[in-house]
Amino acid sequence: MTCFIDVILPIPLEKLFTYKISEAEADFLKPGMRVAVPFGKSKIYTALVYQLHSNPPVVYEAKEIDQILDETPIITSKQLEHWFWLSEYYMCTVGEVFRAAVPSAFLLESETVISKNECFDTPEEGLEDDEWLVFEALQHQSILKVHEISSIVERKNVLPVLKRLLEKNIINIKEEIYEQYKPRLVKYVKLHSNYTSDEELNKLLDQLSRANKQKEALLSFFSLSATTKKPVKAKDLEEKSKVSNSVLKALVNKNILEEFYIQKDRINYEGETEETKTLNEHQENALSEIKENFKKYDTVLLHGITSSGKTEVYVKLIEEIISKNKQVLYLLPEIALTTQLISRLQNYFGEKVSVYHSKYSVNERVEVWNNLLNNSPKARIIIGARSSVLLPFTNLGLIVVDEEHEVSFKQFDPAPRYHARDAAVVLAKIHGAKVLMGSATPSIESYYNTNTGKYGLVEIKQRFGNVLLPDMELVDLKEKYRKKLMKGHFSDRLTEEMEEALSNGEQIILFQNRRGYAPIVECNTCGHSPQCPNCDVSLTFHQYKKQLRCHYCSYSIALQPACMACGSSDLDTKGFGTEQVEEEVKQLFPDVKTARMDSDTTRGKYGYEKVITAFEQRETDVLVGTQMLTKGLDFDNVSLVGIMNADTMLNFPDFRAHERCFQLIQQVAGRSGRAGKRGKVIIQTYNPYHQIMQQASMNKYTDMFTDQINERRQYKYPPFYRLIKISFKHKDYNKVNEASYWFSSSLRNMFGRKSNIEILGPEFPPVSRIRNEYIKNTLIKIPPHQSIKNIKAVVKKTGNSFNSIAQYRSVRVIINVDNY
Repeated sequence: MTCFIDVILPIPLEKLFTYKISEAEADFLKPGMRVAVPFGKSKIYTALVYQLHSNPPVVYEAKEIDQILDETPIITSKQLEHWFWLSEYYMCTVGEVFRAAVPSAFLLESETVISKNECFDTPEEGLEDDEWLVFEALQHQSILKVHEISSIVERKNVLPVLKRLLEKNIINIKEEIYEQYKPRLVKYVKLHSNYTSDEELNKLLDQLSRANKQKEALLSFFSLSATTKKPVKAKDLEEKSKVSNSVLKALVNKNILEEFYIQKDRINYEGETEETKTLNEHQENALSEIKENFKKYDTVLLHGITSSGKTEVYVKLIEEIISKNKQVLYLLPEIALTTQLISRLQNYFGEKVSVYHSKYSVNERVEVWNNLLNNSPKARIIIGARSSVLLPFTNLGLIVVDEEHEVSFKQFDPAPRYHARDAAVVLAKIHGAKVLMGSATPSIESYYNTNTGKYGLVEIKQRFGNVLLPDMELVDLKEKYRKKLMKGHFSDRLTEEMEEALSNGEQIILFQNRRGYAPIVECNTCGHSPQCPNCDVSLTFHQYKKQLRCHYCSYSIALQPACMACGSSDLDTKGFGTEQVEEEVKQLFPDVKTARMDSDTTRGKYGYEKVITAFEQRETDVLVGTQMLTKGLDFDNVSLVGIMNADTMLNFPDFRAHERCFQLIQQVAGRSGRAGKRGKVIIQTYNPYHQIMQQASMNKYTDMFTDQINERRQYKYPPFYRLIKISFKHKDYNKVNEASYWFSSSLRNMFGRKSNIEILGPEFPPVSRIRNEYIKNTLIKIPPHQSIKNIKAVVKKTGNSFNSIAQYRSVRVIINVDNY
């Protein structure tokens, strides 16, 4: 009987593909295993087995698979269920979810290899110079890769050369799969089986009487094996005996020592663990309320003010869950946050903690994946950024979503464009687990869900140690500039408070949500400012590299000494970023150590760690940073927080601008006065009487929530209306206009006027061209009680019709569900 498998390919295909397999392969294969399959004319992909059956495909003839790559499934059935939900809800293909979910080492792709055609004799005349070079290289090497041929003929494009050689029947070309993951093997040594008796050992030591270094290495080996009672690492032996690797090799060659290798994880915790902290009365009450709420709700929101000790409540809950041998996922919005939390959780749980995010290498991520899949004790607690919700959990008991309000939980590009917080709720439902969301400033949607009885709500209204919330002061910049009380971008009030804090030996955080030195460099003579050639934005000045850079496409040029339009050297900067704030601090306080924390200074795996550790250990007095600073970091010596210009967060073309402004002010203010002394927050603004500024300075979350929810109801925004944003991108301005208008008009016709579904646009966004592509957006507002499934089906149908029009086929259409 002929057997078939449906596979998921890691490319954006609407349907699964079917391949033919033998009966023996059918007996061996299981859903979730990887197979290498031919696709297209010659490409080989890593595909994932979805199901086995005996129904041949109707439209095409099924090809045979190339090879089986796994002995056991690497994807679980519950994980597949979650992936299919993501693809359906966020309107992408399951292949895109597959590619995003697994570490790239699992997606073995083929590489073109070139070999000599054995049937071909030595060529006569007629070979060109570059063909001769390739033919000659194949005489000495059985196979060559494309990049190797490229270096042999010293040309980037070698396809014409290969094509000519193929036509002359001189070479064969085939696709070969190669493995990317390399396990970490640690070298150990042991005594050869010839030397088990004391007599033989004495003879051996006599033989080595002249080889002092070898004898020293052997005696050190006996000493190490006696003290550790464990296998002896070759590296440890080299260090103890102070001999080189060549001495050990000589002992191995003489059959005195034997080498062997043990596979080890790349990340290991070797410190001591400690008892978890005792909770105070407010934390104890919150913990018991959370447990009570979990009896009624699957998801509970913990609304605890900044520095109320939410993390310790999570720790107690985690402790309880892992004691039942269940797994815990601890989701964080920023990699910066993992730095402090990893050491904190490892102090409590030791090697049960694993970390998973993009700054870790592919090999490290593969090891975390395998540990989870095997339900290893090393992967009881996973700390990670949003991609962690796609991992292969086998026994999930709890998901903690810390700082649940954060926009970083939303994936914008590439697909799947999921929201990790919402995906976590569905993942927990599949596993029968619970979700605990935590925030000092919950998102409007989550807080609304607690009001409607969808989620449970638990509140902590007291800071840990009964420390008072920081004293928040609004400084009117208009008034300060009028009275000439500003030094650069620092008001007299902020300078006074900084002087006082520094004289007391306390630390300061300064927040400016813009990196670089200045967003605009302008000519005072003609008014010209350098623009990015690829995007509709001005270039940002970065002083530390003397560079003008685009923050959208990374285009950069050296800072010009004169205006590029009129040649005048009278140039000035407008606006300011973290670099300028850092420079002004150094001018105001020359003896103070400052550091900067933004995406320019935290590149690399340990970038965040270096900045945070230096500040924690009080090597730095003033830390200047962007919104990375606002999220859950805990510094016990910070007494002052300065917000340089709060209006940049307020005046933003987004229905969430006021909510996000409130959250950012509250979060960054929460870094102040966390241990004993009451902190101080200075908020510099041109709008001190703005409602949001007043609510943020007085910590009135419920007032802000009431105002915002009423506005959302009135203007038809979430949580009352659902949003689907459709973006159109193309290099041709007219084509984007025509295509977006056609798509939007088709949707209006499909839905009709009676449906109450609003279709806004198409409109150009504030930045209408990025990387030489023009962008136009259409927004669909879906009223409550409308079937979102039917609406998505209509959008998909319109998309299929759109793609069948030849002139629009080159326009990229991006569908973003729940675009917030």
